[in-house]
Amino acid sequence: MHIISRKKLVEAAAAHADLEGPLDTWYRIAKRADWKSIDDVRKTLPTADYDGKQYTIFNIKGNSYRLSVKIEYRFQMIYIKHVLTHTEYDKGNWR
Repeated sequence: MHIISRKKLVEAAAAHADLEGPLDTWYRIAKRADWKSIDDVRKTLPTADYDGKQYTIFNIKGNSYRLSVKIEYRFQMIYIKHVLTHTEYDKGNWR
């Protein structure tokens, strides 16, 4: 998968020091993946969820953070949208 843009992951890790390792792990897994559907994603990362509209949500660092992405399976591209704390995610302002 081609990931656009890693910059958001780096910025989130800079803001939350405990995120660097977990986001790097997610990035390495996603970059090597060949996902064709949310079912394929869940085979690799079982806690992944689809919001029913356009975003796939990943639990990061034991569900302390949420990573929101848009996956274009046809083109093998992932667009990073948001890296949020669980509390920020629950407020729903990211939608």
